[in-house]
Amino acid sequence: MADLFPIDWHEFHFLRPVFLWGFIPLLLILLISLVSIRQEISWKSMIAPHLRPFVIQKGNERMKIWMQTIGFLAMSMGLIGLAGPTWKKVQVPGQKLETPLVILLDLSQSMLATDLQPTRLERAKFKISDLIKQNPQARIALVGFAGTAHVIVPLTKDYDIISSHIDGLRPDVMPIPGSDLESALALADTIMSVTDAPGTVLLLSDDIGDPEFGLIRNFVQNSENSVQLLPMNTAAGAEIPISSGRGVIKDEEGNTMRSVLNQNVLAQLNSLDQVTVGMLTLDDSDVELISNEVKKNLVFTAQPEDKEDDWRDAGWLLVIPMTLLFLLWFRKGWVLYGVVVLMFSSCSSDKSFQDLCYTKDYQAQMLADKGDYTAAAEEFEDPLRKGVAYYKAGNYEAAIQQFKSDTSAYGAYNLGLAYYQNGDYDAARGAFEAAEELDPSMDQASAGKDKMEHLSGGENEVDPKDAQEADPNQQANTKQNDSQEDLSGGGQEVTKEDMKKERLAETVNTDIRKGKELDEVPDDIKGSMNTDNSKVLMRKVDDDPSLFLQRKFVYQVKKDSLKPRTDARKW
Repeated sequence: MADLFPIDWHEFHFLRPVFLWGFIPLLLILLISLVSIRQEISWKSMIAPHLRPFVIQKGNERMKIWMQTIGFLAMSMGLIGLAGPTWKKVQVPGQKLETPLVILLDLSQSMLATDLQPTRLERAKFKISDLIKQNPQARIALVGFAGTAHVIVPLTKDYDIISSHIDGLRPDVMPIPGSDLESALALADTIMSVTDAPGTVLLLSDDIGDPEFGLIRNFVQNSENSVQLLPMNTAAGAEIPISSGRGVIKDEEGNTMRSVLNQNVLAQLNSLDQVTVGMLTLDDSDVELISNEVKKNLVFTAQPEDKEDDWRDAGWLLVIPMTLLFLLWFRKGWVLYGVVVLMFSSCSSDKSFQDLCYTKDYQAQMLADKGDYTAAAEEFEDPLRKGVAYYKAGNYEAAIQQFKSDTSAYGAYNLGLAYYQNGDYDAARGAFEAAEELDPSMDQASAGKDKMEHLSGGENEVDPKDAQEADPNQQANTKQNDSQEDLSGGGQEVTKEDMKKERLAETVNTDIRKGKELDEVPDDIKGSMNTDNSKVLMRKVDDDPSLFLQRKFVYQVKKDSLKPRTDARKW
């Protein structure tokens, strides 16, 4: 109540002014009552004074007038309360969201120049590793781009997954040569669209010229996202080696192409809002500044929508004085009607009558049955039900916060589903494991954990020292996967169909793994192997992650019919 007063008469108005029309019949009733009292007094004078005590019931005419006046005031307060007086807006807290970080790594041929030792690309990889060590605490996605742009790692907080994919990145992994920054920025925008919070794009690239300046400027002007740029070249520049490594790239006239840092363009970029151009350093102080900036803006508070009815209804303030007046108005047979008026004049919200009959959870369930899950989530008091409503409404961040408050096995399982929909597979796996520990009989929790391990490549890990070379005969019998796996995603979460796909011989392993040792040869493969072998090792093929990425990118180019832009740089 402290912030309601004093009354701001400039903002004072009624939320439901139609109820003020009730004063017309109320005034008529008051006038009729007063007139009837005066008529009653006039005919009483016709009776002899000594007979009046025996003919007329005792009463006080002045008290009757006061009763009528008190009743009028009480019902007037009820009408004003129904009209909803207000002069203060509701302060709706904004939703808190976590900002994402997308790293755009240039994998064009010019990144193999050696003005930065050992190469520009290797130096960029070092900077990504240093950034991960700084622990920016945000969800990070890694995108590689050359003639086309592709997601290498979707948004995740498991930084080890990103680290395991960095070493194998090189220009020949990309299906089309060139440097298409426009496609990379568009893909980054798609990845960050999973949340309403503005994200940060970390661009590690060379040859930032006038075309790239226009692309970055349009990107920040058309969104609330920010760009952190680390230029990966020097003012002295360097020649660009060809892919075979034997020679350098030349133009149509036979002149050697050089990649040089453009200081003027970088200065123009640094003058733009939402763009920061960093200075490359020998230590990790450059990425430390970027990490601190990401941490500082990690939590984003969304502004609530400005609605016309976001005003505080002060009608409930009239309930207490109206109740006191009704107590003074006590008269046999009339208190029942006063209670009815009191019920309908309690106007702290439009659903006050429902609150008298239904619990909040029951009201929320009725909203959920109608499909209004967002409104239902606001009404639910039980964290598990509130989280389920947020989950069905697609607000996975809010669902995660509610499921964390539930300590049951179902709460942990639902938390895993919310993490999965939000793209955080490692956290989802941890939640499924917690649900399995709380209720070992929950088969769906075990299945969810296995699927998350399958997605993150965390199955059957062993010490690399135990790895052995595969038997040539067994390699010959290894089943080759003819159907490439589509994990493009575009920043979106992996679908259930993707989770069900079987990883065959091309399965990416970020560590060296092997199966258990068998004491004897199985019957179904005895005929295909030498019977002198007393033991058989069942292994997975140890593929280089870069080979898998190369196949995946080629498949995406064919599937989506991607073609290089004619105006993009060819090297």
